[in-house]
Amino acid sequence: MFITSIKIKKRNFFIVLLMLALVCMLFLSFRFTSYANLYSKNSEGDEFIKWVDFNVCYDALMQTSKLDINSHVNNEDIKYNWIELLAYLGTKYGGNFDKYNKKDLDTLVSNLKSGTTIYDLTKDMKYYPYYYECYDAVLHEFIGTYKKETSKTDSTITYEDKYGIKAFLPIAKNYSFNHYDDFGNSRSYGFKRVHLGNDLMGSIGTPVIAVESGTIEALGWNQYGGWRIGIRSEDGKRYYYYAHLRKDHPYAENMYEGKKVTAGDVIGYLGMTGYSQKENVNNINVPHLHFGMQLIFDESQVDGKNEIWINVYEIINFLKQNKSEVYRSNQETKDYSRKYSIIDSAF
Repeated sequence: MFITSIKIKKRNFFIVLLMLALVCMLFLSFRFTSYANLYSKNSEGDEFIKWVDFNVCYDALMQTSKLDINSHVNNEDIKYNWIELLAYLGTKYGGNFDKYNKKDLDTLVSNLKSGTTIYDLTKDMKYYPYYYECYDAVLHEFIGTYKKETSKTDSTITYEDKYGIKAFLPIAKNYSFNHYDDFGNSRSYGFKRVHLGNDLMGSIGTPVIAVESGTIEALGWNQYGGWRIGIRSEDGKRYYYYAHLRKDHPYAENMYEGKKVTAGDVIGYLGMTGYSQKENVNNINVPHLHFGMQLIFDESQVDGKNEIWINVYEIINFLKQNKSEVYRSNQETKDYSRKYSIIDSAF
């Protein structure tokens, strides 16, 4: 009986080891398969990213952006690039910022201050280039150089050089709204699908702001989004989608496809149009702006099953610190314009 018991224990021990080995193999296989499936090739044979899960948390966005901005504004010896910092952390966490710990950022900054370069720190991180390209595609023009209006006369506008956040909240300054993380929630109009944006609940007529400078690519009626406007960033990587604009007067003055707009411009007005094949119909229950961001690494991703839409909830929270102030510029049409202009280095 004693010998038999020892044999059983040994057998159980080896079974446990075998199971652990299988789990490890499955885990490694899953990781290999997951990362191997992140890229595709176009008809010319060029490789491009085909999948992005952007879940960088608010704290990481705020803390890395402050390091970047302060180091440039104060002309520090070490100038940080917040996208490099985020990409390092993203690689460390496997893209899961639920694991974010400020100590990891502090350690990274300490290493950079000591003279170690970001290249030295990441040269052995296999997936750092992937995370850098992803996060750069999302945040490329959010921080940088621009000129800000300081004074205006009838004939001249005076500007000063600035470095900082140059992307704007899509809701104008002094207008209230609320939102929650509704990315991926189910939708049923037309067909069962998931929600690929963030709904910003507000009042009808609230001025809607261009988050980033770019070119209007889409303007008009869409049965799902109602009156909507789509703006492509200057580098072509981001497509901003603003939907459910106001009935009868959805757009700001002089909006048309092909027009270039500057970050902070008024582009339209919040409403509740959509969910109808007939134009100019309010079939949305609650007034809100649907705001979405699509990433485009290859033109094959513009339309269809290869589209990449990211969760912009934390991006909206981040942009609350930079709002565009507006005023009624046309009493007859009751249109609004931005109060202070900028000259964007993106153009």
